[in-house]
Amino acid sequence: QVQLVESGGGLVQAGGSLQLSCAASSRIEHVLLMGWYRQTPGNQREFVASISSGDITNYAASVEGRFTISRGGAENTLFLQMNNLTPEDTGVYYCKVPRLIGSDYWGKGTQVTVSS
Repeated sequence: QVQLVESGGGLVQAGGSLQLSCAASSRIEHVLLMGWYRQTPGNQREFVASISSGDITNYAASVEGRFTISRGGAENTLFLQMNNLTPEDTGVYYCKVPRLIGSDYWGKGTQVTVSS
């Protein structure tokens, strides 16, 4: 069973930066897309950013220009560079690999807390 493991979360002051990482425990076949989602306090899980196998990126409007998604050199690794963080970015950040057949892969999340 493939597991996605996120890391890099933590506590940072407003205006600061964090880089999140996501790594798969084993190789995932036919990955077309990888993405980041987050669940902020009192809200449902929401899309943050995605990157395709062809390096086409997509961002939520709330993070456009501040966050950068990228794929690592190692297969099935993913990064999220987060700059100019605000308290509204506080939440649990999840890595996701959608699958054409079967349930999507999700990590267990990493906590990001931005203090004002």
